[in-house]
Amino acid sequence: MKVAFVFPGQGSQSIGMGQALAEAFISARETFEEVDDAINQNLFRQMVEGPEDFLTLTENTQPALMSVSMAVIRVLEVEGKIDLSKKVSFVAGHSLGEYSALTSAKSLRLADTARLLKMRGQAMQDAVPVGEGAMAALLGVNLDGAQKLADAAAEDEVCSPANDNSNDQVVISGSTSAIKRAIDLAPDFGVKRAMFLQVSAPFHCSLMASAAKTIKETLNSLNVSTPSVPLIANVTAEPVREPNTICKLLVEQTTRLVRWRETVLEMKSNGVDTLVEIGAGKVLSGLARRIAPELLTIAVSDPKGIHTLLNSI
Repeated sequence: MKVAFVFPGQGSQSIGMGQALAEAFISARETFEEVDDAINQNLFRQMVEGPEDFLTLTENTQPALMSVSMAVIRVLEVEGKIDLSKKVSFVAGHSLGEYSALTSAKSLRLADTARLLKMRGQAMQDAVPVGEGAMAALLGVNLDGAQKLADAAAEDEVCSPANDNSNDQVVISGSTSAIKRAIDLAPDFGVKRAMFLQVSAPFHCSLMASAAKTIKETLNSLNVSTPSVPLIANVTAEPVREPNTICKLLVEQTTRLVRWRETVLEMKSNGVDTLVEIGAGKVLSGLARRIAPELLTIAVSDPKGIHTLLNSI
């Protein structure tokens, strides 16, 4: 068995996430407390109690999802005596999940990541006035088809692929008017379904340039270490361990395509046969089954998932 750990991004959040972990494991509770202290916020309580509007605000979503992923990692390390460097061949994360992946591999400190993601969320929200940017999911089309549609819809505005999620699912991002044109044009380009996503900003496109600058400045102030496990980077879909390169790619990721389909295929080509989704939801497990059906997928977000994983590896 050759294992990769993957970490979810925005869209996987739900009210109540992490509660069962905190009730079952002291190490999980301590993780949530450490994140709360780092950002000076009662984040965990609002993750459990809501309201949902709070959790969909990107400056809260990002540290919240990371905290659930890291609570799972801490439980695996403390209760399960799992050493990632011995059991895991690669880590990867979808968008903000890349920060969770690096934290799990000891490249970033938990408190630093919590503050960084809070800031990242604020910078992304501030980059584009509310209502002026949007994202849409395109179903039944590959990356080439999505690029042609985006080019046709742009009309001198920003409209570009943001997430290459699987063979038949691509997310586009850009100016609200351009994204609307893309949705209207989608049937002409063979897209089966096109829909706006409920997001607060147009992530992973050139409109995020000011956020990338802020992230770069913050990363320069942090101590980023060599990860204990190679990271498959969103921007390149290739393994990386050198800290300066990691920082450069994290900055680039803010405005560029998340190459998730290629990331999964890269892990498979390097012999990975088991993909373990660490944290809230099962989005990445579902995508993996569409990209490479032969991969075994295990989703770990609660005590039951942890016990299943510990009995498997």
